[in-house]
Amino acid sequence: MSVPGAISDLDKNRALADWLEWQLRQVRGRIRELEIKEEQERRRREQAHAALRWKIQPQRSSSAALVHRGDCALYLVEGGFLTREEAMIALAEPDIAACQICKPGTGLVDG
Repeated sequence: MSVPGAISDLDKNRALADWLEWQLRQVRGRIRELEIKEEQERRRREQAHAALRWKIQPQRSSSAALVHRGDCALYLVEGGFLTREEAMIALAEPDIAACQICKPGTGLVDG
């Protein structure tokens, strides 16, 4: 015998399913936020690491080869970075110049 005004088991379970689906959407949204945050942090770490490295832009017919800081946006490359010592050697070469924008020699001698 059912009690007048009582909620049926079916209605209770439907309400529970609706609430659980809402909870799942909330959790999935939070996961997306955390994934974005994690990706942004990874990019910041890579950018900071690149700032501590150097790269050489090959010589072109009308200009000298250039040494850039690893994070210089004027010459974008993946990999092929120089160590501090290699950058110092490259900058000492007469046919290799320093980028006038990122100034890769700054901190090399003191570092």
